[in-house]
Amino acid sequence: MLTTLISQSELNVPTDLQNSEQIQPLVTAISLSNFVHQTLQKQPDLLAEWLAKFPTPDDCNNYAERLAKVLASVENEEMLGQVLRQFRHRELARLSFIQSNKLATVEFVFQRLSDLAESLILAARDWLFQCCCAEYGTPKNTLGETQELLILGMGKLGGRELNFSSDIDLIFTYPDIGETEGGRKPIENSKFFTRMGQRLIKVLDEITADGFVYRTDMRLRPFGDSGALVLSFTAMEDYYQEQGRDWERYAMIKAKILGEDNQNLNHRYLKQMLRPFVYRRYLDFSAIQSLREMKEKISREVVRRNLTDNIKLGAGGIREVEFIAQTFQMIRSGRDKILQERSLLKVLPRLAELNLLTRTQVQTLHNAYIFYRQIENVLQAIDDKQTQTLPTDEASQARLIFACQSYYQQDLYSEKTHWVEHSFNDWQQFMAVLSQYQQAVRQIFNEIIGEEETQANCNPVNEKLAEWKDILHYNIRLEDLSAVLKGYPKVAENDYTEIFRHFSTTFQDWVKRPIGVRGREVLRNLMPRIADSIFKGEDHLLLLPRVLNIVDKITTRTTYLELMLEKDQILPHLLALCSKSVMIAEQIARYPMLLDELIGNRGLTDVLPFEQYQSALQDYLIRIPEEDEEALIDGLRQFKQTHILRIAAADILGVLPVMKISDHLTYLAEAIINAVVNMAWKQLTQRFGVPAHLEAAEQGFAVIGYGKLGGIELGYNSDLDLVFLHNAPDDGETEGGRKTISSHQFYLKLAQKINSIFNLNTSAGVLYEVDMRLRPSGEAGLLVSTFKAYDYYQKNEAWTWERQALVRARCVFGAENLKQAFEQIRQSTLAQPRASGQLRQEICEMRQKMYQHLSSHSAEQFHIKQDQGGITDIEFIAQYLVLAHSHQHPKMAVWSDNVRIFDSAVECGILSFEQSEQLQHCYTALRNKIHHLNLLRKDSVVDASEFTTERAFVREMWQRLLA
Repeated sequence: MLTTLISQSELNVPTDLQNSEQIQPLVTAISLSNFVHQTLQKQPDLLAEWLAKFPTPDDCNNYAERLAKVLASVENEEMLGQVLRQFRHRELARLSFIQSNKLATVEFVFQRLSDLAESLILAARDWLFQCCCAEYGTPKNTLGETQELLILGMGKLGGRELNFSSDIDLIFTYPDIGETEGGRKPIENSKFFTRMGQRLIKVLDEITADGFVYRTDMRLRPFGDSGALVLSFTAMEDYYQEQGRDWERYAMIKAKILGEDNQNLNHRYLKQMLRPFVYRRYLDFSAIQSLREMKEKISREVVRRNLTDNIKLGAGGIREVEFIAQTFQMIRSGRDKILQERSLLKVLPRLAELNLLTRTQVQTLHNAYIFYRQIENVLQAIDDKQTQTLPTDEASQARLIFACQSYYQQDLYSEKTHWVEHSFNDWQQFMAVLSQYQQAVRQIFNEIIGEEETQANCNPVNEKLAEWKDILHYNIRLEDLSAVLKGYPKVAENDYTEIFRHFSTTFQDWVKRPIGVRGREVLRNLMPRIADSIFKGEDHLLLLPRVLNIVDKITTRTTYLELMLEKDQILPHLLALCSKSVMIAEQIARYPMLLDELIGNRGLTDVLPFEQYQSALQDYLIRIPEEDEEALIDGLRQFKQTHILRIAAADILGVLPVMKISDHLTYLAEAIINAVVNMAWKQLTQRFGVPAHLEAAEQGFAVIGYGKLGGIELGYNSDLDLVFLHNAPDDGETEGGRKTISSHQFYLKLAQKINSIFNLNTSAGVLYEVDMRLRPSGEAGLLVSTFKAYDYYQKNEAWTWERQALVRARCVFGAENLKQAFEQIRQSTLAQPRASGQLRQEICEMRQKMYQHLSSHSAEQFHIKQDQGGITDIEFIAQYLVLAHSHQHPKMAVWSDNVRIFDSAVECGILSFEQSEQLQHCYTALRNKIHHLNLLRKDSVVDASEFTTERAFVREMWQRLLA
């Protein structure tokens, strides 16, 4: 076996050793880790070193000193990256050898993994600092003191509990503002450290021919991806005092200053500054609810991403052990200072000291945690990939069985170690032991964090449910169904056949599916409840196919079936929404995760405040790996669909008026635009750097929303009319990237990337349909313009219809100075003097063309948007009032939405109060009808007998103003 393995491995092992038991440890190491095998192939000198003397735990230390030696000869960043990667791979292979051959404790391995990561990060930081000082000068504060980049290691890195192939979560900060000295020209410290931080991330994160050092995640910093890459101490303190959230407190418990030195004044000040945010001086029991909500979010993610075999996020897994410890830390650490520890393994025994947990409970958590971490590290060492999902292939399962049958574990209350043994020899036995650990952790977790969910009573609660349970199966008979339906007076006898057809077709299809024993049992108890609820109402023929379609989409996803069965409030809410909206029914069928939103009244009526959409989206995306673009875009879609469901529910139930519905849909779209722009910006800057004219954290880019987006009047099916502007000088270039391009080319690529993200078509469809035809010169024009060119075009070349469109334009993304610059262009263009007769003629000609091509031209029907007296006429009246009167009344050019334009017309004496009120009534009534038709997936057409009064008034106002 040894000979075969060695020969297959292509390792240059002396022939006389190939059959020798002396190399058994080597065989074990490469058997358990493909990564070790590949590293030895790429670094034959390492193999030779091992054959001379196999690694021991004593070899896994002094990383900083050994790194300093190999970095002494590094001359450039490319060489720096190569040396760091090769050093990392050698040391990881050494630790994998130690782990595979069980030469040290599980704790030893993840502690040394953390030490290695810290040493690599600091070595790269220190080398780059010297390099950046040579290029830009040395950063100083106002007292002339040299400034340094401090790095907070978060999560497992901060707790000295790093996995074999972990991402590293970092936060960058520096002490004081100021500027550099000794360079060609001084630059602000913020710009110096931002450039240095970008280069550090690149050195660590970029995948080269030598691989990577560490995947680097910066999203835990203040404001996440939309925030500055590096903050001064003052800016960081302001953020955490004013805006820090509970999940950030939770994350900060494990934060460690890398290379921490208590003699360093900056280190001491930063720790002192963060301590009041992390550790409350009082007993903070509110943390329990926050942690419970965080865990529920993770649980929903487990369902959404099908992570039930994930040893970190699944029930009773690593995350729950961490939650237990950090719950007590968040509640009590301010007063019980012995809990102010980053390491979970140091916190656990102190929970017993404080009688917060029994020694037995603490030992249970410790044993489970070490077992999980052994699984996790062995899994990740196989291919140097970050995974916590149990394998399905026999080879990887065999590796886990071997590695977890026995291992060294450190005693909880002493420095001693002991040998742990488990009696399993196959995968089924392994899973049984894992399940025992998970159940023990889950029991303690439920006692501390929240009550265990009670199993729904699966027995029929009344005689009707028992009858339904008897007949609802794939052999359903019409006679049996008819007998049960006779007990529902609202169901007509002539509907029985159609109802039977729906059930029979559905059940015949389900019998062919691999639903599983558990899933079928849940369906047997769920379907009677659904049937009983549906047939008590009058709209059963409408509801039945819609609800069956939803259940049909989740038949093989047992977790969702159980959710519907166990949460009593879901079904009535689901029926209420589906009866009013086929759109909602289709969305829930397409995205079953939306069922989570129906738990409790919150999911139906509690839409977010306008200003919270952006921060809520940021929180939603932070759990998705930032390098996974497709997952991020799917996350954007999921966020959009979740909140559209809430908005539509509030609409259907009359909680919000039509104006507020459009406001919410608009602010939701703006939050997504913000996320998309920042996503595209990040990808481009990693490759090309940033335009040189920008200050730190600037983007110099604005998105202008036209049409319904600009008018804050989006509907459920609205597309986005967008125009992109930037402020780059003509001769500007990018800096700090792998490739330098002109700033104009950079912004063109940015616009293209934004467009591609919005229009990426997956199984979930596109994020939004985006229309760019309203940009200067339309489809013949550039995809993105400078502010100067846009201003010139609007004032000198734009057609009347383009100025009509400008009335409804609004800056929906960009810094405040860019928003003001756009608004100055917009208002000054709209306020240009115009001949009222010519203006009326051009607007009427445009309206007539639209009427000829888009109207229904039917005496029996009324097209709410395009026919005479409809929404388009009202919009044209508002645009005419702005273009005709803004020169004399600048207030007319302030607002982009029709309702406030009519209010301004009253203030300026152009319309009477009664005329404005009636136009607003007509407009909102017609829009409200369109919203509800959208929910039913119907065209914007009604019977000609509807809205006769409103249409007559609009035609009268058209004649008065434009005829």
